Amino acid sequence: MMLQKMSQKKIFLVLLVICTISFLLHNGGHINWTMEAFHLRCPTLHSLKPKHTNIVFLKTHKTASSTMQNILFRFAERNNLTMALPKLNCGHQFCYPQFFSSHFVHPHTLPPNMISSHMRFNKTALQCLMPNDTIYITILREPASMFESLFTYYSRHSGSFRRVPNSSLEAFLANPLHYYHPEEADSVYAHNTLTFDLGGNKDRSATDVTYAQTFAAEVEKVFSLVMISEYFDESLVLLRHLLSWDLDDIVYIKLNVRTESSKKSLSPGLPGKIRAWNSIDAYLYDYFNASLWVKLSALGLDCVAKEVYLLRQAQERLTKSCFGGQMPVPRSASEIKNKDLRPWQPSEKVGIIGYDLPLNISNAIKELCLKSIMPEVTYTQKLLQSQLLRHRRSLQNRTPQMSNIPQQTKRTTLPRHSQVHRNQPPPSNAQGPASTTKSKFTPNQGGGITK
Repeated sequence: MMLQKMSQKKIFLVLLVICTISFLLHNGGHINWTMEAFHLRCPTLHSLKPKHTNIVFLKTHKTASSTMQNILFRFAERNNLTMALPKLNCGHQFCYPQFFSSHFVHPHTLPPNMISSHMRFNKTALQCLMPNDTIYITILREPASMFESLFTYYSRHSGSFRRVPNSSLEAFLANPLHYYHPEEADSVYAHNTLTFDLGGNKDRSATDVTYAQTFAAEVEKVFSLVMISEYFDESLVLLRHLLSWDLDDIVYIKLNVRTESSKKSLSPGLPGKIRAWNSIDAYLYDYFNASLWVKLSALGLDCVAKEVYLLRQAQERLTKSCFGGQMPVPRSASEIKNKDLRPWQPSEKVGIIGYDLPLNISNAIKELCLKSIMPEVTYTQKLLQSQLLRHRRSLQNRTPQMSNIPQQTKRTTLPRHSQVHRNQPPPSNAQGPASTTKSKFTPNQGGGITK
């Protein structure tokens, strides 16, 4: 009876403690967390299976998606893969909020292995662009905390929020239709943003439960994994198994996080109002949060707990290696000396923390550390530059005879080189569904999941 009243997270923490005690008893009281020890007690991770490299990550707003994108950017660079990136006139997004089109992709980042920049999902366009064995992934966040973040972050960039007196979230939720203008392009941040990003109809009536149910089912058909922000590390464990990646492939440092002073606590009653206003998003979150725990249970919650522990240990080693043996001190953009490491600030009232590397960091790990804390806009620009340079070199090396040879199919998996590399945790210096109704600001080609 007590377990039934406990939240999923509390149950998970209890299991983690039990697993730790059990592990200590089996190892004479000494912790020796290695991947080899992990495999002795948990299902195999298909160690002989190549790493999967063809991936679409639908980057959603205010869901820890920048951290996930950074993981993919670094993986693509380490393995010499091609990341599809936006054309210059689209900025660092694929001309969002329009439905995604291959015309928005920089031609010198084709054909791609991965794509992970902001877009409005268009299944048909992506399936034409990506290889047939591409795996689709996205991430969702609990609607109340997500909407508070959206409201604060885009308070100066969305007309629906700018109209609210004193930037009051309470005032907006008291009468959202008074401030919300669905025909405006920036209205996408003010109503069912997750649904919109996935290609759905953000303005479908809240009473149309059938639409939400059908939409969720369509999303599930396309996406092999829907991550949950509140269980980010657990989601990464599932991702690692899905793609047959190594532990060091998913190590990260949190990015694009607001300062504590920029966050607003929700008074009683507001979470319910937010979920009612964003009813489709709420349904999606509840549906895929439950789905996530079904997948975790199938893997084995005790084994998941052990792997989460290994991931966090690896993260701590990486972080301390990058910041002189200590945990980093978050800094505001104005305090960061390296301009490439300054995160974008949405307004003077919203602070986004970043990091500065110490001067005494070793050259052996400097590049990895820089990439791990690099903000999205800067990293997108640098990744595009490196891929343009690779494209120019390939053209220079191509002979007239070779230009007539059909291009080889891009690899979809990476071979395994060392079993030791897979089974051991990384050292501290390791490198690591849419509605047919279109908004006035969307193009004629349509898109989404059902298209």
